[in-house]
Amino acid sequence: MMSNPTPAQASGELVVFDFDHTLYDGDSGTHLFKWLIARSPWRVLLALLIAPLAAPMIAFLPTRRRGISAFVWVGTVGLHRRRDLNDLIEAYVRRNQDEICKKLLPTALEVFHQHRQAGHAVIVATGAPPALARAILAFVAHEDVPVIGTEVGPRFGAVGALRHCHHEMKVRMIREAGFTQPIAYAYSDSSADLPLLMAAQKPVVVNPKPAALALFRRKLPTGTPMLNWGCPGRAGEPVG
Repeated sequence: MMSNPTPAQASGELVVFDFDHTLYDGDSGTHLFKWLIARSPWRVLLALLIAPLAAPMIAFLPTRRRGISAFVWVGTVGLHRRRDLNDLIEAYVRRNQDEICKKLLPTALEVFHQHRQAGHAVIVATGAPPALARAILAFVAHEDVPVIGTEVGPRFGAVGALRHCHHEMKVRMIREAGFTQPIAYAYSDSSADLPLLMAAQKPVVVNPKPAALALFRRKLPTGTPMLNWGCPGRAGEPVG
C-alpha cells in the first residue's frame, strides 16, 4: 500500500477531485463489488435473491444508499476487518489492471498532472472506499496523493460503510483530515457534490448527467465551466 501524504506535506492551493465519473469513467465501487460478488457462486445466488427488493431501491435517492449497501453486504459477508477488504481491493486492481486503465480519463489525468506540477495541494475525495482509489491511482496512474473516502469497517457480519463520504459530509471529512485552507478548485460530476463545488473558489463541473445541468446552472456562479472529459452519454462541453 502506498504512503499517503499529510496535509503538512501537501502545501499550496487546495484542489479537490471527485473520482467516479471525474477521473474514472464509471462507478469504481460498483465495479469492485460486482467482482466481489462474482468470486463465488453462492454470493451470485444471494445477490439474485435480494435483487428484486434491493435493485429498485438504487433508482431513488432516498433509498439508494440502502440498496447499494445490500449488495455491498453480499460482496463482503464473512469479512471482519477493513484490512481484509483492502487486501481484496489490491487483488482486484492487480487482476483487472488493463480494464481499469482503460477507464481512467486521459484529459482528466492531464488536468490532474497540471495542478500537481503547479505546486497545488491536490487531493481526491470519493464516495468509494479510499483504498480503492489509492490502489487505482498507485498501480495505474502512478499518482501518490491524499485520498479521502467512505470509512468502512465491520458491519452485520460483513464490511460496510461506517461514514459515507457524500454531500456535506465530504466537505466535513476533508476539513477533519487537516485540509483547512480555502478550496481553490473543485472538480466533480455529481449534484451530490454541490456543497463541495459551492465551497470552491473555482468550481468545475465535469461529465455531468444531462438532467443535472439546470441544477448546476442555478446553484453555481454564472460562467462555471461544464466540461466533458470523455464520458460517453454524459453532458458538458467536449475537451481534449
